[in-house]
Amino acid sequence: MDTIFTRGPSLNIRLTLALVLSVTLIFVDHKLDGFKSTRVYLNSLMSPLQYIANLPGLLLSESAQRLTSQEQLLAENQKLNNQLLLMSEKLQQFDVISKENAQLRELLQAPVRETSRKMVAELMAVDKNPYSQQVVINKGAIDGVYLSQPVLDDKGVVGQVMEVGSTNSRVLLIADVTHAIPVRSLRNDIRFIATGSGALNELFLEHVPHSVDIQEGDTLISSGLGNVFPEGYPVAKVTQVVRDESRPFARVIVKPLANLDRLRHLLLLWQNKPDEDESEPEVDDVIDNEEKASDA
Repeated sequence: MDTIFTRGPSLNIRLTLALVLSVTLIFVDHKLDGFKSTRVYLNSLMSPLQYIANLPGLLLSESAQRLTSQEQLLAENQKLNNQLLLMSEKLQQFDVISKENAQLRELLQAPVRETSRKMVAELMAVDKNPYSQQVVINKGAIDGVYLSQPVLDDKGVVGQVMEVGSTNSRVLLIADVTHAIPVRSLRNDIRFIATGSGALNELFLEHVPHSVDIQEGDTLISSGLGNVFPEGYPVAKVTQVVRDESRPFARVIVKPLANLDRLRHLLLLWQNKPDEDESEPEVDDVIDNEEKASDA
């Protein structure tokens, strides 16, 4: 049985004619630009077909991306749920400890610590004197700022107010050579005095005996002595302990936890004043009580 491929010219002649025609069309299209409009029409005609051909791949890619995003969201959601659970557990412990602390203070008839007043201040200027570590803030007497008021940042103790103006105040940093702050070790409650060295990233501990248990990495917090800085605020971390027996005391260098070289917003603390009922009696009241006792 004859087929359609056996009719007409042979296959070699057909191939030769196809090659010649192809080369001719390529030459005309490249040199004479005669098929420009035709090519535009063909592209317009083929674009829907190309879109249909690419549609399965696009659908698979979109589905895979959505599946990946959903998995990431589920993983992040699970992580946040775990963190929330851990924080809830810590909050429960905090509530229990807070209640136990209140009960112990009640048994010991000790006053319960109340939250002190706080105010956010902003840095205005830095002292240009290289031998003095002071800054100026935008809060003053009209805001209730007072001398020796403690100043903190988000990391720890910064210093104390040394001069008060009507609308601004000058703060003496803990790194100043004239500043000293009572501290205690968070690890073993040993008390020290931290003095400024003149450098923003370094403090010294004064008169530390060689036998004192202090180690690199210990955190120092305010001890509350001196009635300037409240107790329990982070101050510094021990960076170096040198015990030279030829010297009477060990050399202990600590680094302030506050970002003294990158201050911007500061926190002013107010000390809680005792209630009037707990204040000392006036002299006139004492005399009246003595007279009543003598009359009786």
